[in-house]
Amino acid sequence: MGFEATAVFDTVDLVGVLANGLLGGAVARQLRFDPIGFLVLAVLSALGGGMMRDTLLQHGFPVALTNPAYLLIAMVGAAVAFVVRLDGVWATRVLLVADSLSLGCWSATGTAKALGVGLGWLPAILLGLLTAVGGGMVRDIAVGRLPAIFGGNTLYATGALIGSAEMALLYPLGLGTLGFALAIVTGSAVSLIARRRGWRLPEPVELRLGALPGWRWPRRRPGAAGSRGGKRHG
Repeated sequence: MGFEATAVFDTVDLVGVLANGLLGGAVARQLRFDPIGFLVLAVLSALGGGMMRDTLLQHGFPVALTNPAYLLIAMVGAAVAFVVRLDGVWATRVLLVADSLSLGCWSATGTAKALGVGLGWLPAILLGLLTAVGGGMVRDIAVGRLPAIFGGNTLYATGALIGSAEMALLYPLGLGTLGFALAIVTGSAVSLIARRRGWRLPEPVELRLGALPGWRWPRRRPGAAGSRGGKRHG
């Protein structure tokens, strides 16, 4: 990967850390947490997915702990959210775009790291997905909320899943840079368009076996068991 491409992807990565730190701080503001609560939620939201990925891979310390820029930027996000209300129209739009860009970047990063240590394509895709959505999931669980990625919202994890699959396809071919670029474009596009148009995954289908045509449970006739096992009287 060339120097310029690496700089672009690192920038998108850190922008995503800041955006998710701000999102975690915004949740803390809604729940009227103190500064420690802001800090914890910002760090969980911004770095939780990557830390879980690195812990599962067991190849050195998590990057969030070895590169001081990650923790510092997450803390900056917490501080900004503590001082500034982020519920305005333009603030919401900027955060949405930054979060959508990081979604694809993180899914590609997680998948590439998993493939790089020798995992197969399926667990690599799952770790890419975990990297992208794990922080938000942990944040929601920490405050007692049902994680947003589990349903009822527009497509989000779907974009990360597509980005992970693209990287899993291109990385073994030596096209990691293209995989990163496609994942960022795809992840952000799916997330933003789904939010704009209200796209959601389908809800569970209610199918009852008793309602299938021609399906009948066998019914035992009254007294049938007794007539087989009892004595005959003649």
